[in-house]
Amino acid sequence: MPLRTIDIILPLAIRDCYTYSIPDGLSMPAPGTRVVVPLMKKEVRGIVLREHTEPIDPVLAAKIKPILSISETAPVVSPEQLALWQWMSSYYMCTLGEVMAAALPNGLDKRLLNPPKRRRAHIAPYTGTIEPMHDLSPAQTKSVDEIERFWSQGKDIVLLHGVTSSGKTDLYIHLIEKELSAGKNVLYLVPEIALTTQLTSRLQCIFGDKLTVYHSRFTDAEREELYHASARTEPHVVIGARSVVFLPIPNIGLVIVDEEHEPSYKQAEPNPRYHARAAAIVLAQQHQAKVLLGTATPSMESYYLAQKGVYGLVALTERFGGVELPDIRLIDLSLQYERKEMYGHFSDPLVERIRQCLADHKQVILFQNRRGYAPQLQCVNCGQPPRCVQCDVPMTLHMRDHELRCHYCGYHAPIPAVCPQCGGELKAIGFGTERIEDEIQTIFPEAKVLRMDLDTTRNKSAYQDIINAFTNHECDILVGTQMVTKGLHFDDVRLVAVLNADPLFNQPDFRAYERAFQMLEQVAGRAGRKGTKGEVWIQTFDPKNVVLGMVQAHDYKALYDHQIAERQIFNYPPFYRVIRLQLKDHNMVRVHRVAAELQSYLVRVFGHRVSGVIVPSVERVQAYTIRELTLRIESTANMAEAKRRLRESIDQVWSISSNKNTKLIIDIDPI
Repeated sequence: MPLRTIDIILPLAIRDCYTYSIPDGLSMPAPGTRVVVPLMKKEVRGIVLREHTEPIDPVLAAKIKPILSISETAPVVSPEQLALWQWMSSYYMCTLGEVMAAALPNGLDKRLLNPPKRRRAHIAPYTGTIEPMHDLSPAQTKSVDEIERFWSQGKDIVLLHGVTSSGKTDLYIHLIEKELSAGKNVLYLVPEIALTTQLTSRLQCIFGDKLTVYHSRFTDAEREELYHASARTEPHVVIGARSVVFLPIPNIGLVIVDEEHEPSYKQAEPNPRYHARAAAIVLAQQHQAKVLLGTATPSMESYYLAQKGVYGLVALTERFGGVELPDIRLIDLSLQYERKEMYGHFSDPLVERIRQCLADHKQVILFQNRRGYAPQLQCVNCGQPPRCVQCDVPMTLHMRDHELRCHYCGYHAPIPAVCPQCGGELKAIGFGTERIEDEIQTIFPEAKVLRMDLDTTRNKSAYQDIINAFTNHECDILVGTQMVTKGLHFDDVRLVAVLNADPLFNQPDFRAYERAFQMLEQVAGRAGRKGTKGEVWIQTFDPKNVVLGMVQAHDYKALYDHQIAERQIFNYPPFYRVIRLQLKDHNMVRVHRVAAELQSYLVRVFGHRVSGVIVPSVERVQAYTIRELTLRIESTANMAEAKRRLRESIDQVWSISSNKNTKLIIDIDPI
């Protein structure tokens, strides 16, 4: 009998699949089926990629090991998923094993046999009343008609540019209902877990048990159960953050990417360093599904493609119910400090406006995009801050926990009484959300204040608890980082205050102005969403900043025109594709030498498209010294060929034994 062989994906960072044979008596497992195979002296679970049909050398054939068992009678990974894995591995220059490790929930990987039938404890039936959908306004109805017209004309991807509080979610709901009625499933992506918690109750009122929610905060057992639930055949909608693209949802008719501009859609680490928006578009193409990208502040890349006609573009320019966009006032901090009209980090006019809002029983959001009490302590004598022992960064002061904490590696230590360098007095420099919470509570001791940042939302229900408390008026003032900017809806917020806008602009990133506009416009959108017109007060030392003027006018198009011209001049996206190469090593001399060698190889291939060796602003993280290279390739070039030649150069450098201890991270389209 001829040898029957299959290619297996193993959850390892190896470039090639392993080939195994099928023993007599076992049927050929379908692609996507889990099998148990021997590897070295261990038993490992892998996924069948395909039947191996290429001829095998007889000498090698004798060394091929048989699989040990087939874990399931049916595939756990769909053909569309396998195709997505292969695209992701190729596009992001990572291995199929790394994609597999990210895609499958841990609970599924640990279970050898089919999960036993048990009560669906984590997917409880919906115990509430199904409510009818809200009627759409004329503007919303027009937008739906325009979206569907683009789809009918063959433009499967549409960008919905809808101002904050324009009712994009109601529009999504109507489109979802049409897909479900046609027997199709819907994938709904949101950038943050915080958004899923607020949206879930709203969507469940409409769709009941047809809704499945999936994100990383669930336990392994819950994620395994939800993974299987997403594969059910009856029409349903699945909502979640970026990892939801890995679920085996069949028969997808519509993919919605809400807040499509959000950087949280990009996986930072580990591999695959994918962008969920790009992955969702590829997945939709495999299902021949439609795509709707929605946001009030589009990414430059998406808006460029819409302007070029690659995407359909639909504008929803008015808020639902005729509510006006908030007025935005700039407070000159230089003038306020000069006049000594400051209380801590609050200008006197802002304090008075908050007092009036509280007197009117309206709510306030205070935005400061830095957590902790202060970014650092600094010695008044030598000027040195206490630094992390593993990273080249000052430690952040957290007064509530009486410790200094590194936000890069998590290292923490007690607050020193004096400067570790010279014994001098230490003073807090700057401010974070924890300090703002303390100051506002001192100014308004009768007010109920809550804080929403990474430190206060670590446990599973914390997001929902804070959102519920603020929604139910158990809290008057909400202090938060960028978490409070992401599409949350509160009826009675009259005032949003940005305590200091300047750090948003002062970032070593070509996207700094774009990100600053998006964040400020999004946080401004939390004000005045129902009833009374909202107000936004932005404190700044640079009130003449050109982007702040665009924020005041709610003028995204002006920002786009300003930034797209600069991007074209300086060879940035969307005109060029960027690849970042990050090298890490415990040995500083070696990592710089290897980076220089790689740069030399790449210059021979890519010429001026390669940067010099870059020393990043944070040079050491988790005891690794870091060096970077940037490769910029014209968007019109053959990226597959460019990546092939890049891989050849990398292999040349790492073929030298003395370079093998240096780690390399390849980040395609870094954010």
